[in-house]
Order: sequence, then structure tokens, then C-alpha cells
Amino acid sequence: MTPRTKSPTDTLDPDGLVVWARRFAEHLRVRNYAERTIVITNVALSGFIEWAADRSLTRPGEITKPILESYQRWLFYRRTSKGRPLTFSSQRISLTKVKGFFRFLAHQNVLLANPAADLELPRVERRLPRAILNERETEHVLAQADVADPLGLRDRTMMEVLYSTGIRRFELAGLQVYDLDTDRGTLTIRQGKGRKDRIVPIGERALHWIARYLDEVRRTLVVPPDGGVLFLNEQGRALALDYLTNLMKGYIDAAKLGKTGAVHIFRHTMATLMLEGGADVRLVQEMLGHANMSTTAIYTHVSIRHLKAVHDATHPAAKLAPKKVVESAAEAVAEKTDVLAALDAEADEEGSE
Repeated sequence: MTPRTKSPTDTLDPDGLVVWARRFAEHLRVRNYAERTIVITNVALSGFIEWAADRSLTRPGEITKPILESYQRWLFYRRTSKGRPLTFSSQRISLTKVKGFFRFLAHQNVLLANPAADLELPRVERRLPRAILNERETEHVLAQADVADPLGLRDRTMMEVLYSTGIRRFELAGLQVYDLDTDRGTLTIRQGKGRKDRIVPIGERALHWIARYLDEVRRTLVVPPDGGVLFLNEQGRALALDYLTNLMKGYIDAAKLGKTGAVHIFRHTMATLMLEGGADVRLVQEMLGHANMSTTAIYTHVSIRHLKAVHDATHPAAKLAPKKVVESAAEAVAEKTDVLAALDAEADEEGSE
């Protein structure tokens, strides 16, 4: 029998990186960091610790700034399982978690100095969303769900909620029945990104589909005791995030629009269409739950339709001139040229006298 290769997580060294990573996770949990943040941190640190273990580096004191810079270069050249390079955003997230870990070690006096203090993070491009649906395309995607099927009705309802509110994937999965206020037409997002609650408006059409789902589908899916989660799977549990991604991607692919996306495409679409409809960017920022206006401002670049209309109405060269206007303009230029030629000839004659 082939012996199992020892993993860095097998070590019981109380001063090892693995043990300190666990203490760091507990440190974050005690300070009420979101569980999603802790999971992402654990994944990032596990990657770094495995990389370090491959180089016989297992303790915090063995890590120096040049070693961290070497890890940063490794991330830059790393390829995913599909052969693609890591995005700069992914690289930055990984390095940010590593920096937080070593800052914690320095505060705990495990290290005399923080080797990651001056580590320069990669700059992240502020890219426009890859795909945005227009109104017609969105309706076509929504129509892909078979509402005669209970799960199809559930899926249509979820898409209507995403389209109406622009909430994030994990916010949709975490919705509770009591988060819905039909009288006020609002939806309460509890503990969204950054551990912040917010209230967003939801349209009458989405409310209609929610009412149908609650009446026709949810009561058949729920398993006692009812935990109150709004959208359930066939086993009566909350929907997994990866399941939501694959589900929405399937409907978008089925629409055959030549565009790719999943849950987030509804968020991009909602924000863009609202801005094109005249919504104030600050209100869209509040609805999306963005901490910084610069994040919401991306959608002002995408919502080009209104800007195009203003450009057409105000820019003197926005439109190709009609043929008659071009011809009359040419005649005017020719006439002006003839007058100038006549004046030049007259001036020559006066000079010769």
C-alpha cells in the first residue's frame, strides 16, 4: 500500500503556519467577521501555506519579504485548471488575505516585524461588466423557465427578484420569507456585503411571482421545522451558491443570445437599465449596496443609450448631413471661392495700374 503523502495540514507544530492560520480564523470569528470572509481567507491561506510547505517553510519566522514577493510572482504565473492565468483581482484577494494574516502575527508578537507590511499589491483594472442584457433580452431569458413545473416557477420567481432588485447571489440564497414586505413593496437584505443590512424596493411584477411561488410551490418543498428560507431546493434546504450559478447560467445559455453570464448579469442589467431610465446614480448605489460611488460609476459608462441621445442632439458632427444639405454647402463653398477669385483678379488689375 502506498503511504499517503504528508500534507502541511497534518502537522501539529503549535508554532507552525497551519496552527496560526486556525487561530487567525478564530480571531476573525470572534470579531464577528462574515463567515464568507472567513472561508475566503482560509482558502487563500491554505494556498499560501501549501506553497510554502513545498519549499520547506512551515513557520511564520521563516517567511521574509523576498519570499512573499516570490509567492506573488508565482501567483502571477499560475494557471487555473482551464489553463487560464489568475485574474489580477484574484491575485490581489489572495495577497490581501496573506497580508492580513501576517499583520495579525505581528500584533500577536509572534513576529518582531511584519514581512508583508510593504508588499505592493497588484493594481486591479476597473473593467466594464462583460455582458449586459437589454429589456428585450431579459424578457427572453425569463421566458426560458417552465412555469408549469414547480421548480421552473421557483426559478422564474428568483430571476424576477434578481432583475427587480439587483441583489447578490448570496443575498438571494439567504432571503427569509419575513424579509419581504408586500405592503411597502420592499425587501430587507440582512447582513449583505460588509455585514450591512439594507432595504431595497421590489416591483409589483416580482411580488406577483413571489406570491405564486409561496402559494403553489414553497409549501410543497418545505420540510418541518420551517427555517423560513424563501427559496428552497427539492430537499427543503437553502440553495447552494454554486447551484444558483449553474442554474442561471443554464437559462442564459438556453436563450441563445450570444452572451454569457449567471446571477450577476441580472445585477448589471438592473443597474444599467435604471440609469438609462433616469435614476440618480446615488440611489442606484444605495440599492446595490456599494460602499463607494466609484463602483457604481462603472454602470454610468455602460448605460450609453442616454449619453448617445444627448450626443446626437448636441454634437454638430453627430449626424451625417442629408444629401441636399451637402450639395447646398458645396455650392456655397464654390460661390465663395468664385467671389474670392474675382476679388484677387481685381486687386491684381489695380496693382498693375
